[in-house]
Amino acid sequence: MPEMLLTLLKIVSVIAVVLLHVAYAVYFERKVIGHMQARMGPMRVGWHGLLQPIADFVKLFFKEDIIPAKSDKPIFYVAPVIGVIAAFSSFAVIPFWQHFSIASLNIGILYILALSSLGTYSIILAGWASNSKYSFLGGLRSSAQVISYEIAMGLSLVSVMMYAGSANLSQIVEAQTQGWFILKGTHLLAFFVFLMAAVAETNRTPFDLPEAETELVAGYATEYSGIRFGLFFMAEYAGMFVMSALGTVCFLGGWSGPAFLPGWAWFLVKVYGFIFFYYWIRATLPRYRYDQLMGLGWKLFIPLALANIVLMGIMRIL
Repeated sequence: MPEMLLTLLKIVSVIAVVLLHVAYAVYFERKVIGHMQARMGPMRVGWHGLLQPIADFVKLFFKEDIIPAKSDKPIFYVAPVIGVIAAFSSFAVIPFWQHFSIASLNIGILYILALSSLGTYSIILAGWASNSKYSFLGGLRSSAQVISYEIAMGLSLVSVMMYAGSANLSQIVEAQTQGWFILKGTHLLAFFVFLMAAVAETNRTPFDLPEAETELVAGYATEYSGIRFGLFFMAEYAGMFVMSALGTVCFLGGWSGPAFLPGWAWFLVKVYGFIFFYYWIRATLPRYRYDQLMGLGWKLFIPLALANIVLMGIMRIL
């Protein structure tokens, strides 16, 4: 019984911290991109706009929830919930610092990849159920995008599992006590492929084709409003944190770092480095055309990931 209570306490604390981080990730994105474009970002609600995320949540919570007359209502209702559950379930296997993770699975990497694929079903179902051509096109784009970039991401992590001898995320961190994987072998190449695939997996600029505002209004979320739109938003930013945490664990040594900061602080510093990269490329790069996006996935990233596996295998043998 005490073990069950401890697990429940871990789940509640992780979800609470992630929700807080997700809320303020949106605020910092608006601030960072604002300063990159010589603007101030949110300034009105609270000191320097610090209460803006709370104001946005209250607005979305009380906003009218409009449902299209000819939509498939049960699927329309459940689609955003699937996305949120898939994103938050991924945090179960992430080791935030030594001996602190909700579950220590021997297939931690595969678990996260499976749930990131499952999260795409929410976008596909939302596109189908909305009975809108814009939403439907966004859903189709997302399904094709995930098939392309999930393969590249999985292949980029194969070399990490080869080097660590495990798919358990805690054991991968412990295998980096003598040096981060990004500095070993051909892992820099794997890291590059992982980084690009993570941006595409989370539908972020310049790979945000499923919701391309200039073409598809808001893509799969066009017909959503109120709290259901907020759930899609939450799932996207939670997905960014999952991918950032996975990159931190697999390539940057997880919680490891000099002793002047505790392990959890090093983990957060590295995760926020990834998050800042998301913001930076959003402020810098234009959106790719859809054929360019698919071409990059199949003609560049997948061959690079396969070449990395072969090179790493040769290096391990030698």
